Amino acid sequence: AQGQQLLKGPMKGFVHVYTGNGKGKTTAALGLVLRASGAGLRSYFCQFIKGRDTSETIALRDRFPNVTVEQFGEGRFLRGNKPSEADIELARRGLTALTAAVSSGDYDLVVADEANCAVAAGLFPVDELLRIIDSKSENVELVFTGRGADAQLIARADLVTEMAAIKHYFDEGQSARPGIEE
Repeated sequence: AQGQQLLKGPMKGFVHVYTGNGKGKTTAALGLVLRASGAGLRSYFCQFIKGRDTSETIALRDRFPNVTVEQFGEGRFLRGNKPSEADIELARRGLTALTAAVSSGDYDLVVADEANCAVAAGLFPVDELLRIIDSKSENVELVFTGRGADAQLIARADLVTEMAAIKHYFDEGQSARPGIEE
């Protein structure tokens, strides 16, 4: 769409899913955003569930003018809890914004961070994500992250990576650290 200074024309866009219990799903998506920025591409980074600034959202907003970041969450864990009406409304707004970004022609790369978790938490059905895939233009790269990716989404994706948790210092009580995990 906008960038592509290193490319010789429009490229085919694929659908990625980064899932699993290991660390690195959002980090992998951010790596794509960084790489796309270096190629002059425009990116939209939509975060579901998360609602507070972290090191990565601050860096993207402050240092990457070709990246748009929006968050649609209260910033709390939903695992095991029934989502509130506010959680559901924020997720709906996120779906609307995500759909608009995918179909706008303004972005080459669109990331739906924690979209898998939003589906698993009951914020919206997987059918909403499948409709977004159906609506994307051929040259938009679309990425879904989060644990517990739905089997239907996995089946529709072109690339699926499962991050496996082998060992993590969180298991020993280490909390998230600015610049590393948040």
